[in-house]
Amino acid sequence: MSTPLGANYWKLWTASVISNFGDGVATVAYPWLASAITRNPVHIALVTVATRLPWLLFSLPAGVITDRVDRKRLVVMMDAIRFVATLGLALVVLSTQGDLSSPEAVAAGVALPPPNATFLLVAVYLAAILLGTAEVFRDNAAQTLMPSIVEEANLERANGRLWGAEVVMNSFAGPPAGGFLLAAAFALPFFVDSVTFGASAALILTIAGQFRPVMEEGEEAVSPAFLAELKEGVRWLWNHQLFRPMAISLGVMNGTFMVANATYVLFVQEILGLDAAIFGALLTAGAAGGVVGSLAAASLSRRIGQGTSLFISILVFAATLLVTGLTSSFWVVWSMFAISSFFVVLWNIITVSLRQSLIPDRMLGRANSVYRFLGWGMIPVGAFLGGVIVAGAEPVLGREWALRAPFTFAALVQAALFLYALPRLSSAKIDAAKARAKGQASEPGALGEV
Repeated sequence: MSTPLGANYWKLWTASVISNFGDGVATVAYPWLASAITRNPVHIALVTVATRLPWLLFSLPAGVITDRVDRKRLVVMMDAIRFVATLGLALVVLSTQGDLSSPEAVAAGVALPPPNATFLLVAVYLAAILLGTAEVFRDNAAQTLMPSIVEEANLERANGRLWGAEVVMNSFAGPPAGGFLLAAAFALPFFVDSVTFGASAALILTIAGQFRPVMEEGEEAVSPAFLAELKEGVRWLWNHQLFRPMAISLGVMNGTFMVANATYVLFVQEILGLDAAIFGALLTAGAAGGVVGSLAAASLSRRIGQGTSLFISILVFAATLLVTGLTSSFWVVWSMFAISSFFVVLWNIITVSLRQSLIPDRMLGRANSVYRFLGWGMIPVGAFLGGVIVAGAEPVLGREWALRAPFTFAALVQAALFLYALPRLSSAKIDAAKARAKGQASEPGALGEV
């Protein structure tokens, strides 16, 4: 019989639900606002680059800081920063929204650049950089909270419920709400997003306990130099024969997803012909697949093996990207998004739970940040490449096939990734890593090679 997850877990869960609703609203609001300012695919891709560039710049120092401070307070501080940054952008949009074309004109591709387009783009980029930077520190710290809140045996169940709720809010409730809010006023979704960050910060603050890193027996409670701690985290993960290829695989996947998604709003508007509300409805596919994935992931990974689950996920990603790039059907794209989201959640639940259970608590922030540096650092690179591919292909292929080209490119790279992952992420490799971690439990200071 499963044990209760506890009040602290449900506070974390509720805060995640609220903030992810705001994230879902922003999923529609940010690209739609950018497309109302400019139709240039590189400029639109740069919004994603600005949001994700901090993962490349700050992931490693964020890990050291996470292993030095109370992780709960760090999460609260970052949510507060996101509240201020989003509120600031909302006020800027409110003061200038009279110059923006209607959401319907944007969807039709006939929106005219506003006279203050440069100012608005700079405001969006600055807000995106602040949000992305806070997200780096916040998400890294939040993941390290989980092992302190629930027992190890409950990690997959706890992560599954958290991912399920996040997917519902991020992909089912948030995007349609964002589309309807946009139809009412361009600034409205940004005000709503800012409120969710404030509410999340307040809830996390009520979690009971102190959440500083736990030192292992025999270790001295002293803080070495910042750079020494950073090097230790890099060395630990790079020498780990499971987490290193897992992080590299995640980096390739995230990079290629962003190649395809950097100009997704233009694909939706010009190829699928959707307005803001229907764009939000399209993103509900993520909830449909994600919820099923959150409920079935633990059972599926036990039945077919964690390694097999990861292999199948990579192949599905390649197939769904290819089909999406070749179709003009709303329902085909919706279905591909739903299928892909199922396997995204499956991948995340397996890999996050493995990191939380196999990385020593004192190293969790740093090792997790190195993992995310490798896994998420490719997102801004992929986003920029996606914009460049569209801009470069348009004179040769025309606008329609230029907007389709990133999906084909991403699918081919994902297919090649399968060959890299096959010998490195097998169930046998995962079992060996678990056995090695258990053997090192009484060996403080070991690097953790498997």
